[in-house]
Amino acid sequence: MARQASEREVRKLREAPPPLEGNDLIITLSGTIAWAVALIVLVVLRDRLPVADRWWIWTCVAGVGFGLFGLAYVPHLKRSRARAAARRAASQDLNQSSS
Repeated sequence: MARQASEREVRKLREAPPPLEGNDLIITLSGTIAWAVALIVLVVLRDRLPVADRWWIWTCVAGVGFGLFGLAYVPHLKRSRARAAARRAASQDLNQSSS
């Protein structure tokens, strides 16, 4: 038992892997489509919904609205991050060349 504890102390931990890059537009689009499908189903079945549960329709409308906003905003955000990374790289290059 004492030997196992000492082996755990000696064993080094691996570095965390880099985060995975996903296609943000596909993820946003799939979420928006899911909200749109739910909206269509609820609108078709709205007469069968109790009056107290019809707020789900507006939840789906909000989901579709936020999804459409996300589809417009994600490319802007990616371009902005790319410009910031380029500025950081350029300033690091200048700092290294002046040293």
